[in-house]
Amino acid sequence: MIEEKKELRKQIKQLKKQLTRDERSRQAEIIHCKLEASPVFMESKAILMYWSLPDEVPTESLVNKWFKDKNIYLPVINGDDLKIVQYTGEDSLVAGDKYGIPEPNGPEINDEQCIQAVIVPGVAFDSDNNRIGRGAGYYDRILKRIPTATKIAFAFDFQMVNKVPVEEHDIKMDIIINPH
Repeated sequence: MIEEKKELRKQIKQLKKQLTRDERSRQAEIIHCKLEASPVFMESKAILMYWSLPDEVPTESLVNKWFKDKNIYLPVINGDDLKIVQYTGEDSLVAGDKYGIPEPNGPEINDEQCIQAVIVPGVAFDSDNNRIGRGAGYYDRILKRIPTATKIAFAFDFQMVNKVPVEEHDIKMDIIINPH
C-alpha cells in the first residue's frame, strides 16, 4: 500500500510540472467559483483553509477575499500535528518552521468544534472521495478532531484518478471540487 501511494505521488508530481501558469489559474478560478456557490460554503461561518504551496490549487485569493466576512483559520504546524489559528490578514503571516509555508502568528482557536468546513489540499483523489496527501498525515489527524466539519478537497483535473490506495487511517472527503 505504501509503495502504491509513493508511486501515485510520483506520477502526480510529473503531471504538476506540465501544468502551465495560465491553465493553473483557469482551473483555480473554476474551483473557487464552485466553492463560493456551494451551500456549505455560503452557510459556513468558520472555515479552516490552507495557504497553498506552489504546486497546490491556490487559495491565497480566497483566504484574503473572505477573512473579513467569515472566520477563516489556517493550520500551523506544531511538531507532528496542526494547530488551528485565525487568519487576520497577510501582515499576520510568518514563515512556517517546517516547510516555510506562511502561517498566521496569533492565538490558537478556542473551540475546534466551531469549524464548519475544512478545505483540504491533497495529491490525488478518486470518485469515491478518497484522498492521498503528501504522506505526513497532518490532515488525517486534524480531521479526526473535528468530525462534524464538512471536508472539501480542491483538485486540478489531473489529480482525479481511477482509484486512490486507501489505508484504515485515511479520511474520505465529503466533497471534491475540480474544474469538471
